[in-house]
Amino acid sequence: MRRGLLGQLAAAAALAGVVAPGIAFAAAPECQNTVSFSRWLAEFRQEAAAAGISRATISAALDGMTLDRSIIARDRRQTFFAQSFLDVVQKLATTHRIRAGTRAMQRHKAIFQRAEREFGVPASVITAFWALESDFGAGVGKLPVLRSLAALAYDCRRGEMFRGELMDALRIIDRGDLRPNQMVGSWAGELGQTQFLPSHYYRHAVDYDGDGRRDLFNSPADIIGSTAAFIRHLGWKRGQPWLEEVRVTKDLPWEEADISITHPRSRWAQWGVTYISGKPLPRDSMPASLHLPMGRNGPAFLVYPNFTQVYLQWNQSLYYATTAAYLATRLDGAPPMSKGRGPVEPFGLAETRELQRLLRRAGLYDAEVDGIMGAGTRAAVKAAQIRFGLPADGYPTSELVQRLRRL
Repeated sequence: MRRGLLGQLAAAAALAGVVAPGIAFAAAPECQNTVSFSRWLAEFRQEAAAAGISRATISAALDGMTLDRSIIARDRRQTFFAQSFLDVVQKLATTHRIRAGTRAMQRHKAIFQRAEREFGVPASVITAFWALESDFGAGVGKLPVLRSLAALAYDCRRGEMFRGELMDALRIIDRGDLRPNQMVGSWAGELGQTQFLPSHYYRHAVDYDGDGRRDLFNSPADIIGSTAAFIRHLGWKRGQPWLEEVRVTKDLPWEEADISITHPRSRWAQWGVTYISGKPLPRDSMPASLHLPMGRNGPAFLVYPNFTQVYLQWNQSLYYATTAAYLATRLDGAPPMSKGRGPVEPFGLAETRELQRLLRRAGLYDAEVDGIMGAGTRAAVKAAQIRFGLPADGYPTSELVQRLRRL
């Protein structure tokens, strides 16, 4: 989870079969490790002992540890396939997950109610993450997490970050929450049914069933309570919305449609935005942003601080975060998402790479030509649309490409 880390986005990718185009990964730097794994491990054991980890835990977790080079290769490998937002939603926010989530909310109703009282987080929000991260425990991963973390901590690419994760994994064992052989999960070291990194497991998991352990693999109470506690830690605002589908007019000031631009909900109402049912928006001061994942003709959402400050910390992939937020609304009874006001032109890898090259030639884009419709590309698209007097919704069209080709 938590996101911005490769493994956290890979959790979404594993479910969708893609990496959602809301964010692009940086290319792995070329670096070489300068010491052997055995020497590195010996030094890490000394560091763990100095940090107060018991000798018994260090021995149980690290004796006989060998380097898994396949984990390092996986961390550096770049195999991404762009899909549209609607494709991602169709793969992730399935009818099966809505039904399974509804059953889970009923089965654990008392625990969810307790969590909402204590942490302010609705059952639907917790359940949507639970569904997407592991299908309620069916997909927590099968790899030995300690070995994966050791490989990533040893590797020069992101060693410092994963060194801390490995240390916190030892602290989890030392505290008595998990045994080393119970630490099975994703290749990037995430643990449990809502896929906590060890640092978040150690700091934010709670013993919600009162058995003296924090067990995010087998205890529904601990899973629900810990996930709620972590979401509150991210900044969840009790009683406030996170995402609502809306209907937009054809003559909106499109340059205002951006999750980084906030207006009172009354302003959006003045501009003709309504709920998807046609019901007027409240003319209040609630801060909201207009989010158009596929431009002015695709689905439209008002998103609130709970989305921009919480969902996008959980996972920086804009498509994943939007899907998780939408799935939560469906669990609360919202209707299926509209496809928008009209047809949206597809932009795959090849088309997006050409677009990025054209934007670079126009002096509007200076990042990697990677074929991913990330935030930088969309900002450049908006700048080009403003330059040409086109609706500046940040989503490309063939007309924009033609204009750029003529420069």
